Parts: sequence; C-alpha cells; structure tokens
Amino acid sequence: MLGGMSWESTVTYYQLINQGVKDKLGGLHSAKMIIDSVDFAQIELLQRQGDWPAMANVFSEKAQQLQNTGADFLMICTNTMHKIAPEISASTNIPLLHIADATAQQLTQSGVNNVGLLGTRFTMEDGFYQARLSEEHGIDVLIPEQQERDEVHRVIYEELCLGQFLNESREAYIKVLEKLHKRGAQAVILGCTEIALLVKQEHTLIPLYDTTRIHAQAAVNLALEGHE
Repeated sequence: MLGGMSWESTVTYYQLINQGVKDKLGGLHSAKMIIDSVDFAQIELLQRQGDWPAMANVFSEKAQQLQNTGADFLMICTNTMHKIAPEISASTNIPLLHIADATAQQLTQSGVNNVGLLGTRFTMEDGFYQARLSEEHGIDVLIPEQQERDEVHRVIYEELCLGQFLNESREAYIKVLEKLHKRGAQAVILGCTEIALLVKQEHTLIPLYDTTRIHAQAAVNLALEGHE
C-alpha cells in the first residue's frame, strides 16, 4: 500500500481492509499488508509545482521496494496519484489494483453509465480519471463547474487533509452533488479518499460511490482470491 496521502484516509483503508479480512475469515484474522506512508507535505509541494515526473520516480522506487518485501499486488491509497499509475505499474512485475477500475465495476453492476466526479483539481481536470472510465468501461463522466471545482479542491487540501470536517463545507458539497444530478449524473463518485469522511450517503438521496471503501473491498477480494 502506497499511503499517507493523506494519513487520515490511509487509516480508513487500514481499518476497512482488516475488517473485510475478518468478515471473510472470521476469528482473529487480520490482513497481511505492507504500508509505505509518505510525508504528504513533500508530495503536495510537487503537485503544486506540477512535477509529476518527479512523483512518478519517487513512487516507482517505493513500488519496487514493496515488491521486494514480498507484496503480491500494489495499491495507491489515493485517487489523485493514479495520474502516475501507468509509470508505477510499469516499474514492477506485480499487479496494480486501480481505484478507477474497482469503482467502474461497481457502477456497471448498478447500471450507472453517466456519473458525476468529485475530487482534487487534478482528478477532476487532468483527464486521466475520466479517460479510464470512459475508454475502458464506457461510463460518461460529468465534473462540476470551474468555481465549484475550485471550492471542492480547496476544502480537500485546507480542511479534510488537516482533519477538519465542517458543516458548511458539507452543505457546499451537497449543492455540487445536486447540480451534477440535475445535469444528468445518475450517481456521483467521491473521487478523493478524504471526501467520504465529510459526505456520507445519509446526507443525500443521490447515490454515492465511496472510492475508498470500494478500493479496500476490491483489495480484500483480490488478496483472498481462491481462499477456502
């Protein structure tokens, strides 16, 4: 697991994966996992500088280290850093469990072919996420308007990644959800692992797809594949 982006959401991954393993195996079972948790301040600086090649080098090296310690597959415990998923995947000989693929599988099973997307500015605007969903899974993606994207991004970095969950920010997010729904989105992807800490299904009637929970469950399924 490549984690720490932010550590708040990596905690959720750790909890969900362990719970999933216990649910499947029972007793005192827990998940065998290796976590490389980064200093998010260093990564966020590179994001602001737009130095994605540097980040690809950093995470490719970390992925190789995880492979060398015996990992069977890799997870990037954040949506945004899947922008460099191709580089990370190419650096090792073990599979990368892609968060967008796991989410698309759930959307397809639910019959959703037009979905809204919330996330960081990079996830919403840089095209890598939408392309994965549309080109490989046939799912159309809507993103918020510019001003709304700016606010969604600001809340993630200035509040959620600092462990702050404000009611006014939740209300602002819900308004964005409602606008996406009016534009034709059958459901909305919470495409940043921290957003689900703020907005939950109980807050809206619009179907929400929590990528953290979906990704974690996909990891449990893959890790226990063929386990009796």
